[in-house]
Amino acid sequence: MSLQIGIVGLPNVGKSTLFNALTRAGAAVAPYPFTTIDPNVGVVPVQDERLDWLAENVRPERVVPAAVEFVDIAGLVRGAHRGEGLGNQFLHHIRTVDAIAMVLRRFEDPDIPHTSEVIDPLEDLETVDTELVLADMATVERRMERVRTETKAHPRDAADQLALLERLAAHLNEGRPARTFPREEGEQEVLNELFLLSEKPRMYVVNVGEEQLDRVEALVAPVRARAEAEGAPVVALCARLEADLADWEPDEAAEYRRDLGLTRSGLQAVVRTAFDLLHLISFFTIVGGKEARAWEVERGTAIVRAAGKIHSDMERGFIRAEVIAFDDLKAAGTMAQARERGVLRIEGRDYLVADGDVVQIRFNV
Repeated sequence: MSLQIGIVGLPNVGKSTLFNALTRAGAAVAPYPFTTIDPNVGVVPVQDERLDWLAENVRPERVVPAAVEFVDIAGLVRGAHRGEGLGNQFLHHIRTVDAIAMVLRRFEDPDIPHTSEVIDPLEDLETVDTELVLADMATVERRMERVRTETKAHPRDAADQLALLERLAAHLNEGRPARTFPREEGEQEVLNELFLLSEKPRMYVVNVGEEQLDRVEALVAPVRARAEAEGAPVVALCARLEADLADWEPDEAAEYRRDLGLTRSGLQAVVRTAFDLLHLISFFTIVGGKEARAWEVERGTAIVRAAGKIHSDMERGFIRAEVIAFDDLKAAGTMAQARERGVLRIEGRDYLVADGDVVQIRFNV
């Protein structure tokens, strides 16, 4: 199963607009809450200049980029942890994703109502975070009740887990998210079983208006300060503009962005940030003149596991991998010249794939 980023936030902050821009999937967009009930899922390619170079030099029939999977989750409201606004259903959708893209509204539009009178991204963030923490408290309390029952029958086995849960409950009760909870060695496994909402890694996406792009840094500054304190990345963009430009010819869209003073696509900034947030890296394969492809794997993946992503037969019958760093291949010009220079390496099954590796797997069928 692919790793997923959930697009999360209050109603009418631009979540589905962003999702549409990212995926061109045509998710319903309307200026009222709960346009999205069932989550929309889309796979978004990651632009990579290294793959572009491989395609230009190999000229394959097909080029396949790495990708990130995004899930458009309906807007949360106050009381979601109690089921307000179908909150329980929406919180469950957040529970199943690997990380969160928190969309915060900064744009002004009288035709799109907001949940409060003042547009304040930090206030909105506090609302969402409160709901996530309260939902986590309920999860921890249910687990504590179960463990207390088990403690009666097996007191030694359950005592340590109960102590951990009590510490966690006290932490959450202070309004602090699970990701800031200090944990000891061996306790992470128990926390993983809880699928806590406030434990998930996150990025912030600040949605501004097109007329605000000339002062975006000042508008985003409060969110950036909060994010830096958390060690979380921030992307600022105009989701409506990006959704419009997604249907333009790439050259025309790039020229329009330049006219607005934008140096890159806001969408690709979101995708690349999401890719990094999931601790993903890319390695490449070249199949004759047929295909150049980028594969996404988690950082620290052994080459034998990476081979299994290409095909299960490669993992089962793995013999060795021929590996060259992309920069070495680019410097050599061709694979044949790379062999002559001696920069092509032979690696065994325990080799950890590095970002940018170009690999060929040798295996028994």
